Amino acid sequence: PAAVHAVANSNNPYLGIVVHYPRGQISAFQRKQMTTVDSPMVAVVSFDGGGDDMDRPIKDLLTEQQQRQHQQEESSGDTTADRILCGVNSYNIGRPLMQMVHFFWTYLRVCEQLGKEPGEDTIVDIVIPTGAMGNMCAGYMAKNMGLPIGKLCAGTNPNDITHRAIQTGKFHRADEMEQTLSEAINIQVPYNFERILYFLTGHDDALVRQWMTTMDTTAKLDIDSTWLDNLQRNFCSARITDEEMCQVMVRVKEGLGYFVDPHTAVAFAAADNLGYHPIQDDAQRKPVAIFATASPCKFQEAVTVALGEEGWAEYENAAFPDRARELITKDEVQPTEYKWQEGCTLEEVQTSWKKNVIELVDSMGGV
Repeated sequence: PAAVHAVANSNNPYLGIVVHYPRGQISAFQRKQMTTVDSPMVAVVSFDGGGDDMDRPIKDLLTEQQQRQHQQEESSGDTTADRILCGVNSYNIGRPLMQMVHFFWTYLRVCEQLGKEPGEDTIVDIVIPTGAMGNMCAGYMAKNMGLPIGKLCAGTNPNDITHRAIQTGKFHRADEMEQTLSEAINIQVPYNFERILYFLTGHDDALVRQWMTTMDTTAKLDIDSTWLDNLQRNFCSARITDEEMCQVMVRVKEGLGYFVDPHTAVAFAAADNLGYHPIQDDAQRKPVAIFATASPCKFQEAVTVALGEEGWAEYENAAFPDRARELITKDEVQPTEYKWQEGCTLEEVQTSWKKNVIELVDSMGGV
């Protein structure tokens, strides 16, 4: 949504955006954040399938563009192109690079609260609700730059490939994606794990390329004990069910007077399961920070399941953002739909979707 509004408000005839969301797997509020924007430079698309089924078509488009530019440069020395495509999810390295700032800012705030000087004597663990692992990658890059972070802790929902990889070394894609109340982290293959492996292996791009080729071919990667030990020295994880998440939303509200969205609640529950017990007042607790990743206003269904109708009403009256309230009554623009044709494989559907994206971009005039 932030990118949609940025493009719409830029008034730049050479800048357009095609944004995709999985049909039925985001909240009505999240959908309205995109479909209430009426701009010729914005195309909103809903697609059948899981949350990361569009990753392959987009990755292929970006890779093909890089190859064309390289061939053009080699043949003529000209590096210009009629069109430049760029992704804004965390498969674009620019996003985790910017997210690194959150870790430095958070670390310094924790030091302030503890009355301690920043440095090697003050180590802070950080717990993050984890889907595509963009924030985990950003945190690991910050740690490699010297930020005194201890463990980066992943809180996952039942779509738990990250948890299984950290605990067992088995980075295996699940056969199906499970629907959860923390839908924004419903991920089957987190694309930033490749980057984490790259840094973990000391920038051994040949080894990581070999691993990811195996993953692309078989949907399974087994990390050997040497690299798994290294992974576990830097990362830990916990798998959180919807029931645990809802229980924590209640406990945070009652214990801290704070409304959390379902994804932040996953991180709170993970911190609890990993022994940090963030809701308790414990002076002996190891310094830990929990990343809150969204506003509860986006997730009425999940908040209502956890806190009840009265809890949602209390949130609406006490903490619902004014700008979000204005959005609710706005008219929506019907999104474009990518259908999953009956009998088609995922690969066939993704090939079709890639063509759809190209057609949409071509329709945007000056872009």
